[in-house]
Amino acid sequence: MLNEHSAEMFEPFVADEYIERLVWRTPGGGSRGGPEAFDPKRLLEEFVNHIQELQIMDERIQRKVEKLEQQCQKEAKEFAKKVQELQKSNQVAFLHFQELDEHISYVATKVCHLGDQLEGVNTPRQRAVEAQKLMKYFNEFLDGELKSDVFINSEKIKEAADIIQKLHLIAQELPFDRQVHFSRVNLNLIQEFTSAQRRGEISRMREVAAVLLHFKGYSHCVDVYIKQCQEGAYLRNDIFEDAAVLCQRVNKQVGDIFSNPETVLAKLIQNVFEIKLQSFVKEQLEECRKSDAEQYLKNLYDLYTRTSSLSSKLMEFNLGTDKQTFLSKLIKSIFISYLENYIEVETGYLKSRSAMILQRYYDSKNHQKRSIGTGGIQDLKERIRQRTNLPLGPSIDTHGETFLSQEVVVNLLQETKQAFERCHRLSDPSDLPRNAFRIFTILVEFLCIEHIDYALETGLAGIPSSDSRNANLYFLDVVQQANTIFHLFDKQFNDHLMPLISSSPKLSECLQKKKEIIEQMEMKLDTGIDRTLNCMIGQMKHILAAEQKKTDFKPEDENNVLIQYTNACVKVCAYVRKQVEKIKNSMDGKNVDTVLMELGVRFHRLIYEHLQQYSYSCMGGMLAICDVAEYRKCAKDFKIPMVLHLFDTLHALCNLLVVAPDNLKQVCSGEQLANLDKNILHSFVQLRADYRSARLARHFS
Repeated sequence: MLNEHSAEMFEPFVADEYIERLVWRTPGGGSRGGPEAFDPKRLLEEFVNHIQELQIMDERIQRKVEKLEQQCQKEAKEFAKKVQELQKSNQVAFLHFQELDEHISYVATKVCHLGDQLEGVNTPRQRAVEAQKLMKYFNEFLDGELKSDVFINSEKIKEAADIIQKLHLIAQELPFDRQVHFSRVNLNLIQEFTSAQRRGEISRMREVAAVLLHFKGYSHCVDVYIKQCQEGAYLRNDIFEDAAVLCQRVNKQVGDIFSNPETVLAKLIQNVFEIKLQSFVKEQLEECRKSDAEQYLKNLYDLYTRTSSLSSKLMEFNLGTDKQTFLSKLIKSIFISYLENYIEVETGYLKSRSAMILQRYYDSKNHQKRSIGTGGIQDLKERIRQRTNLPLGPSIDTHGETFLSQEVVVNLLQETKQAFERCHRLSDPSDLPRNAFRIFTILVEFLCIEHIDYALETGLAGIPSSDSRNANLYFLDVVQQANTIFHLFDKQFNDHLMPLISSSPKLSECLQKKKEIIEQMEMKLDTGIDRTLNCMIGQMKHILAAEQKKTDFKPEDENNVLIQYTNACVKVCAYVRKQVEKIKNSMDGKNVDTVLMELGVRFHRLIYEHLQQYSYSCMGGMLAICDVAEYRKCAKDFKIPMVLHLFDTLHALCNLLVVAPDNLKQVCSGEQLANLDKNILHSFVQLRADYRSARLARHFS
């Protein structure tokens, strides 16, 4: 039994599960409903036996544990003893290592001392040998007979050059004719370098350059290299592309030839800029500098841009520490004489070009610009016109011409855009905001003043008086075109001028000037629109006066009225709709609503005052209501709530012309009329033909 359960004892032990398994394995230990009846005695006996077995197992395990503990203690003592012995051995070995290290250091010191002594003896010996050789060679030069192989054999030019260089230092105090061989070797080396370069022998070029490094001819060697590099390099029509290709090619090989490649490459680039590019730029600019300002500016911008682009490509190469400054100085040396007075040429050309564009336009219209005038009298007229809205001076018939041209504007803006681009590229950073402002003032002068402002003045002078008949109103066309043009002007201001002045004090100056121009033009536009609205109202008055008859609202035969609304109403509504459409096409944004509201209010006042002039029979009152209903439909086209409300109220007032006397008070207290002044209500009731009857007067009193 003990053997059967010993394995279970070493598994994770849970007492309840263990007892449960024991019960189920014991015969008679199950429930009463099982296959065998429950036998408590047998189960008790099984428990007692099993407890005894567990006790025997516990004793056996305990003895085994004690034995293992004794063995572990014994092995621990042996391991500790072995560790102590190893520590002692390690300490002895460390002491031996220290002794060996000290001995090695002592030997090394002795060896270094011995080496220094040997070098101290050998160096003077070597110098003496070299001095003896130099004296031998020097003797040959003094005798004038060169016997040594190093001077006779052309293959040993490198060794000969080294000897000649040393002898040259010795012979500095001798007469010049004694140094001829030094110069001859120098010249031979340069010729050898030149020949090697033509043959494309990079290794030989490197050897000769290394020898020449100690000769005076080294710089001449570099000059020869630079000169030969450029032979046949400029075969295309684009000198800038040729220069870039040349520098890229030299950059790849110069490091394999010279010990200071960045200096050689920088000298090549300097040579290209100061000789090739400078002569090319001078040739391109001098021929048109005085004769053709437009071509001169285009060429200057193009050449400067392409030179700067070439400089950007060259920034990739190693040219020394401050290559940015080096390349900037080269560019400046080429263009300085042209950039000093650039802005004077630019502004002079822009003025003449702008004046020519405007004059060509006015000539195409067969129009001679009239003088707008300045000074005290003109300022006085302007103030009077602003306050009274009266036309001062005779009206001018413009024959429908606005004297505004989008083509002219585009040309002016294009010229100015190109001027801004050139200014950005060619101006010194410190002068850029000031130069950009000068260009902006020219744009303002010719576009805003000479063209837009002149067109506004001419348009104002062309507006007829408000009592003119069949007047043609062209000022709204001027408004439409002026708005379009000013949007283009504003776009160029933001896109091309702002980036040039955004971080300078000139920004506020430009914004102020722009604000003044806008305010000045808006004032003239407002004046012109106001006078145009007066003319529209005047036209409506003429239509009403000509078409409206007293018998329209007081017909002779009350029972034979066949029309729905009067002819005057039809013509006025047709005219108003046409003008509303024209206003919507001429303006944008809130300006449309503002002008339509003003026109709607004046239109309402005109109709209100017009209706006050007539007496109305019952059928005439109905016709007046129909007319006002048609006017109200027309007012809906305005899409202005206030205007529609005014005509709704007027329509309600017209109901007073036809309502039965008994219902007058009820109608007057209705929603639309309750807040109106009683005098207004009374004035409409008085227009009724039956007003003087005692019954009507009694009901309204």
